[in-house]
Amino acid sequence: MKKLLLGSILAASSVFTVTACSSVNAASDTAPMNQVQKNHKDGAMRGPMSKLNLTATQQAQIKAIMQEKHGDRVADREKHQAERAQMEQQIQALTNASTLNNAAVNRLADQQAAKAKQRFIERVQTQHAISQVLTAEQRAKMEQLKSERQEEGRKHLKDRKGHDKPHHQGM
Repeated sequence: MKKLLLGSILAASSVFTVTACSSVNAASDTAPMNQVQKNHKDGAMRGPMSKLNLTATQQAQIKAIMQEKHGDRVADREKHQAERAQMEQQIQALTNASTLNNAAVNRLADQQAAKAKQRFIERVQTQHAISQVLTAEQRAKMEQLKSERQEEGRKHLKDRKGHDKPHHQGM
C-alpha cells in the first residue's frame, strides 16, 4: 500500500513538474527577443567581427564563407555524434579486453590525428578566406583583438592555477 501511494505521489509530482516546465517554456517562447538575439537572428556579426565596422558587402561575404564552412550543421552534428559513439565503443572494447591490442590503439590514434589535422586545415582556410575580405586596417584590428583575447585567456588560466584545487586525485 505504501509503495502504491508513494508511486502515485511521485507520478503526480512528475506531471506537475512537466506541466510547469512546459508553461514556462511557452511563456519564454512568446517573449520578445532582446537586441542581441535580434542581431544574431538577423545575421549581424558577433564577437570580434562586430568591432571591425564591416560594410554590408563584407558582412554578406563573410556570412557566405561561414555558411559554406558549416554546411548542413544538423546532418554534420548527427554524423559526428555517431562517429564519436562508435569511437567510444571501440575504446571501451579495447579497455575491457584482457590484453591491449596496440595495433588497434594505433589505428584509433591515427584516425583521431587525421580528424584533428582536417579541422586545423579547415579552420586556417576559413580564417584566410575571411582575411581576404577585410581591409588592411581591419586585419590589423582583428589581430589586436585576437591578441587581447589570448592575453585575457592566459591571465584567466594563471589566476585559476593559483586559486583552484586539482579536480582529480591520483589513481
